[in-house]
Amino acid sequence: MGNLDKLIVIKSLEDIVTTQGRAQIRWFRNTAPYINAHRGKTFVLMLGGEAAQHENFANIIHDIALLNSLGVRLVLVHGSRPQIHQRLQRAGLASSLQDNMRITDSDAMEHVKDAAGSLRAQIEALLSMGLPNSPMQGSRMRVCSGNFVTARPIGIVDGVDFHHTGKVRRIDVTGIRRQLEDGSIVLLSPLGYSPTGEIFNLALEDIAVHCASDIGADKLLLFGDSAGINAADGSLIRQCTAGEIDKLDVQNPEQLALLHTARQACQAGVSRCQIISYSDDCALLEELFTHDGSGTLVANDDYEKARAADIEDVGGILELIAPLEHEGILLKRSRELLETEISQFRLLERDGRAIACAALYPFPEDGCGEIACIVSHPDYRGGRRGQRLLGELEREARRQGLDRVFVLTTQTAHWFIEQGFSESSRDALPGAKQSLYNLQRNSKVFFKAL
Repeated sequence: MGNLDKLIVIKSLEDIVTTQGRAQIRWFRNTAPYINAHRGKTFVLMLGGEAAQHENFANIIHDIALLNSLGVRLVLVHGSRPQIHQRLQRAGLASSLQDNMRITDSDAMEHVKDAAGSLRAQIEALLSMGLPNSPMQGSRMRVCSGNFVTARPIGIVDGVDFHHTGKVRRIDVTGIRRQLEDGSIVLLSPLGYSPTGEIFNLALEDIAVHCASDIGADKLLLFGDSAGINAADGSLIRQCTAGEIDKLDVQNPEQLALLHTARQACQAGVSRCQIISYSDDCALLEELFTHDGSGTLVANDDYEKARAADIEDVGGILELIAPLEHEGILLKRSRELLETEISQFRLLERDGRAIACAALYPFPEDGCGEIACIVSHPDYRGGRRGQRLLGELEREARRQGLDRVFVLTTQTAHWFIEQGFSESSRDALPGAKQSLYNLQRNSKVFFKAL
């Protein structure tokens, strides 16, 4: 090759590098809105044991480190099913399943603990890397794991004793949030602990859904072996609502299982679930920082709608509040009274059915409003619907120029304290409300500044 040819090749390479560099800079510039949108948000990531065995797993960990450095609060929930299966095989023990749940006897439990502990240590090691010239250089991340999941035994079902297989009883929300606020990544293994000191083998999906719902996560990210969810013709389903899942023509069993988990999370109050591939490099970043994403978005926005109530909703609200009126938790409202007050109510509606309600009664002359009648249907409790309606009514109160809201309660004081209310005296109530105070009920008074 002559000198002129060499110069041409060098010039061509310089042009390519310059073009690629500018393309990367433009891509980075286009991600700015997403970086701003995700900063301070809480994401729960569900990674099965299959993902940990894939050669792309280290890249996923690098991307998780990047999210942490961008200010995203992260909870990583890992599974260990294939690792458990391999250990049981080596030990010559049968892998017993019933309804897709592992029957964990005492012998199997030792291998479950070994598999979960070993994988947890592997993930912690990857998140601790800081080698020069690597994506983890200078990351200095803290990883926190511990007894954040309280479990209960499944027990005996249809005559089958599940031994040490359990279900989530409670998530330590305060403990997890404290670690997230401190900048740590919270790592949850598929194990739960009972108040009596027992250890239970839990389903990865059970922990992920409960955790995302209970801590109020903004997203649940589910990793599968393919790029999202595929229709029967192989095309990628970009997005759907939880209510549309049963109408999708999906044949892949693993993808159906991920859709089922996404629907459970949406029904529990998680607004967005995103299903992406653990085998495609950069799938996580592409899903979060590009317009089209890389996988399938499952949302509950259209599945559960919040709206103002109208006269046609009186019957549905009466059905919601009747059980609590019977228990003495709420004051009894007649149909006639509810008809006159219907404009004060907001609803959560699913498939045309009212599943939760709440009301705001303004006292504009006192600059405050009463929050009342926060009720969820028994079939839909535990999904933060009360918090969602409370937030909407607080925003409405601000829109009306009110600077405080108050509640009267006999049995739900702790819930309102958790939502930022503080106990006050009866004398703090507006005069019009004081005159209607029921001394026999002796309700406690709580206020919250807006």
